Parts: sequence; structure tokens; C-alpha cells
Amino acid sequence: MNKRATQKLLFFLVSALFYLPTIAQTYPKVIVLAGTVKDGDTLLQAQLPVITVYGTKSFKSIWEQRRYEKLVRNVRKVYPYAKLAGLKLKEYEMVLREAKNDRERRKIMKKAEEELNAQFGPELKKLNFSQGKILIKLIDRETGNSSYALLQDLRGKFTAFVWQQFARIFGYNLKIRYNPSNEDRQIEEIVLRIESGGF
Repeated sequence: MNKRATQKLLFFLVSALFYLPTIAQTYPKVIVLAGTVKDGDTLLQAQLPVITVYGTKSFKSIWEQRRYEKLVRNVRKVYPYAKLAGLKLKEYEMVLREAKNDRERRKIMKKAEEELNAQFGPELKKLNFSQGKILIKLIDRETGNSSYALLQDLRGKFTAFVWQQFARIFGYNLKIRYNPSNEDRQIEEIVLRIESGGF
């Protein structure tokens, strides 16, 4: 085999290596959809994901815009804690159902409180007043119960009463409920945008 023939063969092999992957990409992806025939037309039926479109917010004043931006920052900071509270509550409810008696239940709750305090205590202590109020409301949103009701179920009525009185001294109310259709409408909008990846 001469040099010229070897070069042609080598060129052909290198070209084939670059050409083969493009052949594999030419086949279209097949998607099977349900369809109905109506008056000679085929109507395809497909399930599309729900999307929400948010318009540009307009504000009456620069003060209102800053207030909204501050609310967005605060919700973005505390929302992960509220989500975690909802998940942890479900986890602990399953464990508490398996508890044989109240003593074992108190032991489990004490251990859970120590774990949560060790993991999140320093971060939660850094929250400001507004963030604390939003966190209380978002915990209600995620769990379906007010913080007071959760304390009452998990730690007892007396402990819930003591914490409520302590919270009232600092301006909080553990019995406050989340109202997404009225006073907490902006918070709900921000949470929905966070969940959809808008923020």
C-alpha cells in the first residue's frame, strides 16, 4: 500500500468517526400522545405543566417599593426554615405514633428539640422581628396549624401557654393564622414565585 492510499484510508476513517455520531442524532424522539378524531381532524391530547405568569409590579412610591423588596428578602430568608418545619413535623409525627407511652414521647420530643436547637438555633436567633413574624405565619402555611397549636400538641398545654405569654412580651402572637387571601396575600405571592423559580 502506497503512502497516498494510506492517507486516503486514514482520512476516510477519521471522517467516519466524526460522521457516525451525527447519524445517531438524526432520528427524532418519538412521543406517543392520545388523540381523538373529530370531523376528519385529529386532535392531540397532551398534559402541559401549569405555569404562572406574573406581571411587572408597579408601586405608588419608592417607599412602597422598598417595603416590598424588604418583604421579599425576609420571606426568602425564612421560607426554607418553614419548609423544613413542615417536613420535620411529618417525620416526628410518624415517630411519635410509634411511641408506647407519654414518657417515651416526651423523651423523643426532648431529643428532637435538642437536635433542632443545635442545628438551627444560632441561625434562628439572628432573625429580626419582621422575619420572626413571617416565619410564624409560614409555619402555619406549611403545617396547617398555628405555632401555638403545634406547641400544644407536641409539648402540652402549659408549655404552649408559657411560650405564648413569652412571645407576647416581645410582640409576637403564636396563635396568629396564615391568611393568603387577605392580609398575607403578598407573602403568598412571593412564596409561589419562589416555588416556581421566579426569585
